Amino acid sequence: MFAFLANPDRFMAFSRWAAPMFGALAAGLIAVGLWFGFVAPEDYQQGDTVRIMFVHVPAAWLSMFVYLCLGVASFLALVFRHALADAAAKAAAPLGAGFTALALVTGSLWGKPMWGTWWVWDARLTSVLVLFLFYLAYIALRASIDDETKGGRAAAILALVGLVNLPIVKFSVDWWNSLHQGASVIRADGPAMTSDYLIPLLLMGLGYMSAFGALWLVRIRAEVMRRRANILALRAAEA
Repeated sequence: MFAFLANPDRFMAFSRWAAPMFGALAAGLIAVGLWFGFVAPEDYQQGDTVRIMFVHVPAAWLSMFVYLCLGVASFLALVFRHALADAAAKAAAPLGAGFTALALVTGSLWGKPMWGTWWVWDARLTSVLVLFLFYLAYIALRASIDDETKGGRAAAILALVGLVNLPIVKFSVDWWNSLHQGASVIRADGPAMTSDYLIPLLLMGLGYMSAFGALWLVRIRAEVMRRRANILALRAAEA
């Protein structure tokens, strides 16, 4: 599959129909997920504030998943010098930063009524903040180097370094004391929530994933077209 999509022309043909398909799927999944979330019963401890979960948790999932995509694309671009992988990495970073920012903001909104504070410097929250800073650093580093090739390589190295933070984000609640609750969906003994909450949460997670897929494809397409336009402009200037 990767070898097939590694060809820019094949990728452009694939993404032309895949992007709107993922977009439509995302809209449907998120709409249904929100409806199930709003009709779910109040939590006996958290009341209506539990509904923030349906926005916050999928955003937190995607913040890590997108960074993994960024890291893999950066590795392929750095090792194999593949232009499409570099475009994919560049396109993923702002999307990942957006999901991470949403996770941080909604987490603070959820934390205030539950913990009595907007923020605590515990392992989970701090490691997610570090993840957000890695996204911003990647974007800033690429933008600060005029030579696009050198900027891409430098940013790719930074992205690979940032992969070390992903297991810290994932297992921080298990490794250190934290106010943040542990895993509730993927557990050895099964999910720790009823279907009233699990179904809308999974629908929202799939919806976020589909939305990322659609936006990522669109952004990669735009980056490929921008690079092609620059090449044509350069050739015209040399002619």
